[in-house]
Amino acid sequence: MAILNVADINARRLSAKVIGIATVFTILLVLYTFSSPSALSFFSSPRYSQPTCSPKAYSNGSWAFRLRTEATALSNKDDVLAFAGFEGCASSREYYWHLAADNEEQYDRFPGATSYEWIPGQECAGLRVLDPANVVRDLVEEGGWLLVGDSVTENHFFSLSCLLYPHVIATPNYTANPYFDRAWPQHLYLNPASPLVPRLSLPYGFNITSTPLVTFRRIDLLLSQEEIITVHAKMNPSNSSLFSDEAVWTLPVTEYLDVFTAPLPTANYATMVVSTAGHWTATLFSGLRDESEKDEGYGIRGVIALFNEAMTHWANEVQERLWKEARGLGVAKGDRTKGNRQVVVRAYLPGHEDCHSYREPWKEVQPFVWNWYNWGNIWEYNQVFERLLSARGKFPNIHYLDIYRPARLRPDAHTTGDCLHIMTGAGVLEGWTHYIWHYITKELK
Repeated sequence: MAILNVADINARRLSAKVIGIATVFTILLVLYTFSSPSALSFFSSPRYSQPTCSPKAYSNGSWAFRLRTEATALSNKDDVLAFAGFEGCASSREYYWHLAADNEEQYDRFPGATSYEWIPGQECAGLRVLDPANVVRDLVEEGGWLLVGDSVTENHFFSLSCLLYPHVIATPNYTANPYFDRAWPQHLYLNPASPLVPRLSLPYGFNITSTPLVTFRRIDLLLSQEEIITVHAKMNPSNSSLFSDEAVWTLPVTEYLDVFTAPLPTANYATMVVSTAGHWTATLFSGLRDESEKDEGYGIRGVIALFNEAMTHWANEVQERLWKEARGLGVAKGDRTKGNRQVVVRAYLPGHEDCHSYREPWKEVQPFVWNWYNWGNIWEYNQVFERLLSARGKFPNIHYLDIYRPARLRPDAHTTGDCLHIMTGAGVLEGWTHYIWHYITKELK
């Protein structure tokens, strides 16, 4: 028995050594495996597919009727907020015009114009619920928006000031001084009195009174006229004349990129939202106008060709600047991490002919009859961006959002004085905010 016990003990000791060696080997193997890039990639990216809602999936939907108030008629312009479902609006610029309540002859549009909700296509999965408090939180904690574009983008800014009210305040005060130039920047700041403030994690250096959450800059062409003249000269050195004396507001690209990339506390922008096409007409670009081509848009083909070259120049300059800024933060090219700024190009929207004769959305987009301005060619301008930015490796930080179909189905959603600008509260502008917010906080993560 004694011999057996010793043998048993020796066997156990040998077994323990074997197990120990095997354990050490296993640990080393696991450490080696996990340290490889492929393993890290595997474990940092789940195999299952996350729900996604692409721009086209979002746009492939329809408008559904949904009343926001029990009121059946608008009799006082101050009641329009209830029809739109807002508590108020922070911006004071052309207040009732933006809300389409400045013309009593069109009061019969209410409540219909503000009683529709966009239902995305069935392919759209995981769309965030639009919650103003969560939008404010993301604007503070993840970074603000710089809106760059023409007066339709200003419509978007005003809508944001209503959607986020009372959590934001707006400047400048147009009630006190209505004579600010259109080029003057408009800002939304976090309201110090908002009940959200105690629950927010303010970034280091963030100043409630001076760090904007949203800024609008009136930049109609995305490039300055001088920059466009330079681009045009490379295409056609013999033609020095280009612009008419039509009013236009614009800035050099570097100037508003300086605004976009400014550090705290001056700014904390994470996303620049741009849109352009409306002012790219044969009227403004009179040097390209051809009176003999009446049926072809008076030379609009030349304007679109210039637009293509100008936007290529713009995209290259913007992406280079974003790469430069990212390198300063230690971010690798194309890495979509927090602190790496993104640019989204919202598809431009043409107007609707005879818009004020409509009192409900369309089921399908209708063709133009008279082809006012450059409206019949807007799809070609959008196509320039879509084609250009499809080169994801070349422009990883600039994204084209083809979300213009919901608006194309809303001839009833325009302001009272024209058929291009869009009223706040109809769901069109609010839909832009909804999808852009979803896209940058979910689709790009």
